[in-house]
Amino acid sequence: MGFEAQGAMLEIGTTAGAPVATVTAAVGFPTIITKVSHGLDDGDVVTLSAFAGASAALMNGFDVVVTNVTTDTLAVDINTVGGTLTAANGTLTPKVWQEIGEIVDWTGPSGTAAVIDVTHLKSTRKEKLMGVPDEGQFTFNINFVPADTGQIAAKAARATRVKKDFRVTYSTGATQTFDGFVLGFASSGGVDGKMAGSITVEITGEVVTTP
Repeated sequence: MGFEAQGAMLEIGTTAGAPVATVTAAVGFPTIITKVSHGLDDGDVVTLSAFAGASAALMNGFDVVVTNVTTDTLAVDINTVGGTLTAANGTLTPKVWQEIGEIVDWTGPSGTAAVIDVTHLKSTRKEKLMGVPDEGQFTFNINFVPADTGQIAAKAARATRVKKDFRVTYSTGATQTFDGFVLGFASSGGVDGKMAGSITVEITGEVVTTP
């Protein structure tokens, strides 16, 4: 018996680290956050909280993608130009999983394996061995939403060439979890058409399926 695709969800893994507290934010666009040895990476998604000052409402409660990471600083794509933020107040709470919004359909895993020819001179037919399984790719077509946090995280993962965890949850509750690299993030549009896009993930290692 089959089941419907509607309700399926794709998520990208970010980090399982502890909250980073008492950070200092410098107003600007982007907003630059400083915390010695914060431990975050490009493409991580964090929830902002505990910021104080006149511009705190622009920060608190929002999920944002971390970019331009150095050991002690990072940037978030929030415009606080002309505002004020109190030093050593904010908290960045990492999200383990971030949904990538508005998936339309998907294809994959599309893997196969190499065929190793072991035929020899006394063979009467071709003799073969199966190579190491390659899980191939997952391709997800999307409605392109430039402000979607998950889509931004996928683009950042592609730009920084960082391996990420991915999880697909189906309408039955079954999941497929895998590591991969975002090889492609494309967008398109036209007259009388929607903004569309696609995300291509190259899988590395095993695809783990849970019923």
